[in-house]
Amino acid sequence: MAENGGNAVDAAIAAALVSINTEPGVCSLGCGGYITVWQEGSAPVTLDGYVAAPGKGCNTDCSERVSVAIHMDYGGGVTTIVGPDTVGVPGGIAAFGSASKQYGLLPWKVLLEPAIDISRRGFPLPQASYDYLVYSGTPIFGRAADGFNALHHEDGRLRAVGETIRIPHLADTLESIAEKGPEEFYSGALGRAMAEYTTSSGGRMSYDDLTSYATIPRESLIISSGAWQIATNPPPAIGGAVLGAMLQLMAHRPIHHWNEASLMQLIEVQRAVLGYRREHLDHSNQLATDAARLLELAGTGNPDRVMEAGSTCHTSAVDNNGLACSITMSAGYGTGDMPPGTGIWLNNCLGELELNKHGLDIGPPGCRLPSNMAPSAARNDNGEVLAIGSPGADRITTAILQTLVNHLYLKMPLDEAVRHPRAHVEFTDEGYRVACEPDLPIGQLPVPQRPFDSLSMYFGGVGAASWCSDEGCCVAADPRRSGGVWCSSTTLAS
Repeated sequence: MAENGGNAVDAAIAAALVSINTEPGVCSLGCGGYITVWQEGSAPVTLDGYVAAPGKGCNTDCSERVSVAIHMDYGGGVTTIVGPDTVGVPGGIAAFGSASKQYGLLPWKVLLEPAIDISRRGFPLPQASYDYLVYSGTPIFGRAADGFNALHHEDGRLRAVGETIRIPHLADTLESIAEKGPEEFYSGALGRAMAEYTTSSGGRMSYDDLTSYATIPRESLIISSGAWQIATNPPPAIGGAVLGAMLQLMAHRPIHHWNEASLMQLIEVQRAVLGYRREHLDHSNQLATDAARLLELAGTGNPDRVMEAGSTCHTSAVDNNGLACSITMSAGYGTGDMPPGTGIWLNNCLGELELNKHGLDIGPPGCRLPSNMAPSAARNDNGEVLAIGSPGADRITTAILQTLVNHLYLKMPLDEAVRHPRAHVEFTDEGYRVACEPDLPIGQLPVPQRPFDSLSMYFGGVGAASWCSDEGCCVAADPRRSGGVWCSSTTLAS
């Protein structure tokens, strides 16, 4: 994209379109998400293209709706709900279209060319997809013949890492979106096919839902941290406020290197903020108010004050004009349903139980679902611009937090900051424990621990890109997740 005269937004969109279509099980074209864009000299904006509650013009009785609870051993054990009634209105394509129109330089059609080419030729099954499909390949992605056959051999064996995947009809679908524009996905033949399949199968996502969907531009949530301004995802998403609160608390306890004392501070901060989220945000009907309260409490610098109170794809890009673009997209755990002839796996975001605590009837049609995603952009007084984000369900914010602490506070190079081992506070019925990667000074700390033997994609998959006039460009992709980096004289992407 850069070689064709594109900017950071063009590069990020094109990379995201490739990523969501080549990590089956992890994401899909039926996704939703957020795009944070920060132009030099302008206020940052987060484009809300997340999944919306369905049901406009739909009178399907509760007894006729179709959903199935699936328990998998993935990630230590997870229960998710799949089926047509778990499908929310996907906003990913709308968000890409809005970002391209408002901030990009290249024609829409050009942005889809790499994804079309790769989908038609086939692509190697990534490790991240395989690790999930081992558990979900049959119970979830066996729900549609085209989808199952794309992922399995004729004898039913899951294809191995590196084997070629070709999803029937996907390249044609992408070509149609490229030729006719993003609206084809909503009001065109594709939109009709998705709506007819969903409603006829017992779901609620209607043609009215799709044709009325619109990306919502929101003022990014801005957190100040020393010489840095960090722009991230605002409410009604949860992720940005959680990340901002942890950053504020960490700013009150400066660290110079990771030792037992600084690691204990990190654990206390995570425990406080993630505990607040669990108690107050996950079930909130007033997210903006409760998120503002979290940030107010975090601003005191006292974790005790706070305690009183997916699966995902990510791309980051910056360019030498100071433009930063950060994109995070999710399709939940996937429902496995695929409208015939489209190659589009639908999302199951209403059935993502650990995030959507309100269940299948979350609210009025059109309301946005809750999200942990926090695509972020940051600027330093010295002119450095940074785009960063991560997949990883409730580990998204802790992965980004630790990478930012490493780079912003400890002055680690970006690739070292991304690779550094991480810790994440988990809550169980017995209390809390700390999941941790090796080589952290945690062994003697008086906290319950769940150690990992190596770096793990459980702890996210941070992608980050930075640029400044003095040092030029730097880009990093997380070794925990299949990913890549690219850098030119003008634009870089992760």
